[in-house]
Amino acid sequence: MTINCKGELIDLSSPKVMGIINTTPNSFYAESRKTSEKDILKQAEQMLRDGADFIDVGGYSTPPGAPKVEEAEELNRVLPAIENILKHFPETIISVDTFRANLADKSIEAGASIINDISAGNLDPEMMKTVAKHQVPYIMMHMRGTPQTMKDLNQYDDLVQDILFYFSEKINAARILGINDLIVDPGFGFAKNISQNFELLSKMELLKTLELPILAGLSRKSLIYKTLNTSAQEALNGTTFLNTIALSKGASILRVHDVKEAVECTKLYAELNK
Repeated sequence: MTINCKGELIDLSSPKVMGIINTTPNSFYAESRKTSEKDILKQAEQMLRDGADFIDVGGYSTPPGAPKVEEAEELNRVLPAIENILKHFPETIISVDTFRANLADKSIEAGASIINDISAGNLDPEMMKTVAKHQVPYIMMHMRGTPQTMKDLNQYDDLVQDILFYFSEKINAARILGINDLIVDPGFGFAKNISQNFELLSKMELLKTLELPILAGLSRKSLIYKTLNTSAQEALNGTTFLNTIALSKGASILRVHDVKEAVECTKLYAELNK
């Protein structure tokens, strides 16, 4: 499986690593918060040196109950970061974590190569049209409601089957609009409680029936640190373990805060499977 980023074909048959840079003051993992130009560049440089294939820039923190962020503020956080990273590291493949079509449009014009949408178009009906216009890869995540309401929307008849049905509808809508490169993200921690997250991970290989690349975003999330009775700051070992499981279940991309450890994980997993 490949995706086209600015004319470069990225082969996802070997797993890739996406490093997270949050240009926010309130992301759940404090070390991921980078709000100054200097800190953003330093983090990007370190992630690229550690082997990140993509850098995911986000300006709207979306854990359960997250406060709303006005669009103008999200733009002010994200666009300068994109321009700054590309000015110093022009070969970087930047993904933008947003559910707003206008921000996606402006981000692509600023040089971003991928749109990562937690709502798969549910929070902005113009999003898929915008992605189709620019013909960039589109990461569609499974979520119900909004970041403010999703924690109360975790009732499912059959968790995995409901997610598969959700994606089948989203994939069809994207294909009708002419979007070529699609990636699915099952949305760990979004409208799912801890036991549901582990159920989803244990059955994640069923998503391979969609015949699309799968992104796993498990890094330092509450299903790890609450299960271990620790904190996001102490959840790296648990993250690495669950990332290994995700790779074994078919993940093509690991979205992480800690690039070096994730890259090592993918290399060891590849050696094991030679």
